[in-house]
Amino acid sequence: YRHWLGKQKLSMRQNHKAGEKLFVDYCGKTIDIINPDTGEIRTAQVFVAAMGASNYTYAEATWSQGLEDWIMSHARCLEFLGGVPELIVPDNLKSGVSKSCRYEPDLNPTYQQLAAYYQTTVIPARPYKPQDKSKVEVAVQIVERWIMARLRHTTFYSLKQLNQRITELLHDLNSRPMKKHPGTRASQFEAIDQGALKPLPKIAYQYTQIKKVRVHLDYHVEVNKHYYSVPHALVKQQLEAHITGQQVHIYQQDKLVAQHPRSHCAGRHTTNEQHMPTAHKAHNQWTPERFERWAKQIGADTQALVALYLSQRRHVEQNYRRCLGLLNLAKTYTEPRLNAACKRALMLNTTTLKSIEKMLEKGLESQPLPSTQAEQSPTIHHQNLRGQNYYQH
Repeated sequence: YRHWLGKQKLSMRQNHKAGEKLFVDYCGKTIDIINPDTGEIRTAQVFVAAMGASNYTYAEATWSQGLEDWIMSHARCLEFLGGVPELIVPDNLKSGVSKSCRYEPDLNPTYQQLAAYYQTTVIPARPYKPQDKSKVEVAVQIVERWIMARLRHTTFYSLKQLNQRITELLHDLNSRPMKKHPGTRASQFEAIDQGALKPLPKIAYQYTQIKKVRVHLDYHVEVNKHYYSVPHALVKQQLEAHITGQQVHIYQQDKLVAQHPRSHCAGRHTTNEQHMPTAHKAHNQWTPERFERWAKQIGADTQALVALYLSQRRHVEQNYRRCLGLLNLAKTYTEPRLNAACKRALMLNTTTLKSIEKMLEKGLESQPLPSTQAEQSPTIHHQNLRGQNYYQH
């Protein structure tokens, strides 16, 4: 039975074409980095990649296996290779594969965007099938033996310092003669893989985080605690935000619907006026100058009354509604009547909005003003009145 059982699990030898596959993974072991100021010890992860045909190996240290570190390690690896393979074969790491599946894995949108940018394809290994990426499994062991083991007694105080040392040892690793293949990994890469790689894009890759967002009732979406506007017709719909260090692009089914400069001010809003409904847009345009220009078109007395309104409260925005209510009376009672009513109100010092509205309702703006001349008192002559000449020096 044991003789029979030992023959049941067979291994298929894989033949790798030139420039076809790049296998990627992380080492199981980590490297400590000490903060020189506080003495805090942080562990760094080691990313490893290996070409299928030549076994040419790349390694670097990152702070985590998170999405940004995972994506940017791929970008730096492709820069190191000087080209792009046809396929990238990762493990089912959560940063790269949102939902693992033997037949149809669901890739992280940011990982998909990286593959689209470099015009390559990502095919994750089957879950719990390390033989699908045996090249990088072996490369991980070699990196742990020939790089990490040699650094075990070295103290590092920064990630940059660690990566400089890894780069030196990586060159040594790729220049070592291989036991089962002629030459070195570097010579095999130059002879087999290098010429078959697709060229790199002319512009270096920039990390782009892709996030599903829901449009709030105020037609803004939340990205890292900052809020960006989208067209108001998209309220409550789910969109896709592409976030870089400088820009935020928002898409609806691959159609760009909004673009904003990136802001890191938590709790603040970035709003494009074109995204606002007409009523909100008009409210947003309220300023003292706008109200005075509007009043001037109606008449000089209306402009004078608006200026009086704007000066009466501590904060100018407290008067916007009163000014708006006054100016909207022109739609009901015509502009000449409103201007006459404002003139009468200023002369009688009855400038409340309610009094002007009552005046227009009753048509009093056209009535003559009461005489403002005080009646002259008659001159009184009496023996008990001394008069102004009495007080003389």
